[in-house]
Amino acid sequence: MTERILLAHGSGGRLAHDLIEKVLVKPLSNPLLDRLDDSAVFSCSGRLAFTTDSYVVNPIFFPGGDIGRLAVCGTVNDLSMVGAKPLYLSLAFIIEEGLALDELERVLLSVQAAAQEAEVQIVTGDTKVVNKGSADRLFINTSGVGVVPEGMDISGSNAQPGDKLILSGTIGDHGIAVLSQREGLGFTTKLESDCAPLNGLVVEMMAASKRIHAMRDPTRGGLATTLNELAAQSKVGIKIEEEKVPVRDEVRGACEMLGIDPLYVANEGKLVAIVHPEDAEAVLRTMRQHRYGKNAAIIGEVRADHPGRVVMKTTLGASRIVDMLVGDPLPRIC
Repeated sequence: MTERILLAHGSGGRLAHDLIEKVLVKPLSNPLLDRLDDSAVFSCSGRLAFTTDSYVVNPIFFPGGDIGRLAVCGTVNDLSMVGAKPLYLSLAFIIEEGLALDELERVLLSVQAAAQEAEVQIVTGDTKVVNKGSADRLFINTSGVGVVPEGMDISGSNAQPGDKLILSGTIGDHGIAVLSQREGLGFTTKLESDCAPLNGLVVEMMAASKRIHAMRDPTRGGLATTLNELAAQSKVGIKIEEEKVPVRDEVRGACEMLGIDPLYVANEGKLVAIVHPEDAEAVLRTMRQHRYGKNAAIIGEVRADHPGRVVMKTTLGASRIVDMLVGDPLPRIC
């Protein structure tokens, strides 16, 4: 093996087979993947959830994570947001010629650790190598399959007036951590991405209540965009209170310096749950006992008025419309 990726590693020949067998498959080994067939064959019963996503984050390594952990967690979380138990993932790499082999191996180890934490298996994948300058070091595409428990109906279209909004923790951590690494911004306190698999947290939440109507992980576009999506999908209004939305002081300070609203900054280890009001406190208590929900808070409620619109009560007591993000102030965040 050479120390850097060559175009020949994507040729399908000897170098490509060595890359797959010695670098890619070895750390992710499991019976389904080790067969190295063109498709993974497995058995599932009940309703299935299926999702796909691509990751182009820049830089590929950042405080608290990297593109490999991000890819696994992002796909696991998308499945979890409909109440599914994530089972199997695919993993496809688009590698720029010249990527250091040890960097690829480092990403693979991160994928392995994240998959083990989430208790999912990588069962199939693909590798392509493109000319130097045709990509940006490494892109990853993932797909995931999970099983939806019988009777479970969690959807962005199920929010009902009176429901409470629960946010699992502080917002903006991922976006600001990636931006600070990319731009070389220095802060007195080290900011880290919140990148994490949330399926364990979701399982405990669903055990605490059978009336979780909707969930969503506020990734690109941040909390504001996610809430607007939910309001539009369910044709309801949403009202939140600014003082109840948890934001780290470091993130708030960075956003003020950069002229960015934390509500629009990406997260990769947070969720918003819309819960029947009678169950909200029980779900909140359960979330706070989990490592990925210890800073959870009820931040607002679903309203029958102003359908499709999100309104925030500010710390000054006034109300303002929280609109959907139009552009992207932080590109290449995930």
